[in-house]
Amino acid sequence: MTTVLWILAAVTSAIAMMAATRFAVGHAVAVAEKLRLPPFLVGVTLVALGTDTPEIVNSVVSSYLGHGDINVGDSIGSVFTQGALVLGLVPFIVSSAVRVKRREVLMFSALTIVALGVGAFLFHDGGVSRVDAAVLLSVWAIATVVAWRYGPATPPTAGTPAPRGALLHAVLALLGLAAVGGAAAVLVQAIMSISAGLGVPEYVLSFFGAAVATSLPELAVEFTALRKGHHEIALGDVLGSCLIDASLSVAVGPLLFPTAITAALALQGAAVALATMVLVGALIGIRGKLDRAAGAVLLIAYLGAYFSFM
Repeated sequence: MTTVLWILAAVTSAIAMMAATRFAVGHAVAVAEKLRLPPFLVGVTLVALGTDTPEIVNSVVSSYLGHGDINVGDSIGSVFTQGALVLGLVPFIVSSAVRVKRREVLMFSALTIVALGVGAFLFHDGGVSRVDAAVLLSVWAIATVVAWRYGPATPPTAGTPAPRGALLHAVLALLGLAAVGGAAAVLVQAIMSISAGLGVPEYVLSFFGAAVATSLPELAVEFTALRKGHHEIALGDVLGSCLIDASLSVAVGPLLFPTAITAALALQGAAVALATMVLVGALIGIRGKLDRAAGAVLLIAYLGAYFSFM
């Protein structure tokens, strides 16, 4: 296939991932609602895991094929993309400021910064081993426990209604995630071929290109959730996805298939993503709102990051 055809394949697989993820997440949210879980915690765990399926599958496939730069570039690039681009677009999607709970934003920004710092330390030797992957998975597990321990409490409910239909929604969600996996496999192959055809390093192409493609599910969920007034699920999805990408996503593949990476590019990407999360904490967490001013700064930061790799 020519480079043009591979680009077309990449676009098509990205669209397929977005549609399948939206389907899967819709049913995952339905399960959570029937089990009466807090909306924000649903967003940072269940919905975030669903919308991060492309990055997780990409991690496994690219690591299996021995292309660690695609895994690390996509996962860490997704932290940057979701923190700057997706959150930056939110106030323009809803045409108004979104009020947030400072503690939740600051907590997840800090947890993601810690995960990125641990990752940067582990990446400096030019490889991601099983031990490195286990450390990052532990960071994600601890952070998740912290989120459920110190996050919003489950709202009180009257009686104990049976979660009817929860099993069906769970099965449909799994089918949607399986479709995401197939599309992600095509995307990885397309990235490798485009990189070879254009002479662009796989890490850079993954950090900016693949990260946008695999972050489309988050953008689709944000648009849908915000339009329906589910602001807590929308914000929780982005923050939870950033944490997952910085820890679970980047670690799953190397846990099974340890890989070599380009240390200099991995550290540079981690620094950009870390600076983005510091900016998110300062602009949104401390101020307690996500308005157009904050959104504009995040979008400018997103565009400016391209120059750091030149």
